[in-house]
Amino acid sequence: MNDRQRIELQEGFVLSRKPYRETSLLIELLSRDYGRVGLVAKGARGKRAKWAGLLQPFNLLSLSWTGRSDLQTLTGVEWLGPVLQLDATRLYCGLYLNELVSRFLHRHDPHPRLFSSYAENLKALAAAANIERTLRLFETTLLNEVGYGLQLEYEAEGGKNIEPNKHYAYLPEQGPVEAALSNETISGTTLIGLRQKNLENDEVLAEAKRLLRQVIAHHLGGKPLQSRALFTSKRQFTHEAARR
Repeated sequence: MNDRQRIELQEGFVLSRKPYRETSLLIELLSRDYGRVGLVAKGARGKRAKWAGLLQPFNLLSLSWTGRSDLQTLTGVEWLGPVLQLDATRLYCGLYLNELVSRFLHRHDPHPRLFSSYAENLKALAAAANIERTLRLFETTLLNEVGYGLQLEYEAEGGKNIEPNKHYAYLPEQGPVEAALSNETISGTTLIGLRQKNLENDEVLAEAKRLLRQVIAHHLGGKPLQSRALFTSKRQFTHEAARR
């Protein structure tokens, strides 16, 4: 990126932030029209920090920035609301959404539909909606947006329609292939449920989670997700503390 940009009043969410030099922050942002953007927030740390209270994950913000490099400079922030209260498990789920977006999206690759889906799913988490359903629908939307969409209508071999009473081995680079029932197969009912966004059944939800974990891990090259490991370690600590 060689030409200087000046972006004004762009809607966005902070995906992550970390200290930079003495008083600044490095921000990873999901913006509506510019995709994932890296920003330096100068003077955002310390006693007289500006914007520190605003530059938090899950806040819908209006942001302005300028620069010509891949890492640009934040010049303005306004809060757009609403305040989303994510606590306990829902907080970890929000961090999981942020990590998925950061890992799958290239910088400066806009996905306005994904942005809208992200905002809607944050609201669903905050509103105590079905957490598992919310996550599965977002994962499906994310994969579709970045070109790794699931084949949920036809068999990979022969192109036959997916049938609810059959079972399939799902090959991430090909799609579903009919197979004998096993612990690794996915039912046609689950594939159809994902396609129709009908995930109210517990068994369908469990299979959809297993399928999407498999596909996401494949496209991430097997590299683990930190948010998932953090949640697992927190849950183990809570369980051990309860036994004391």
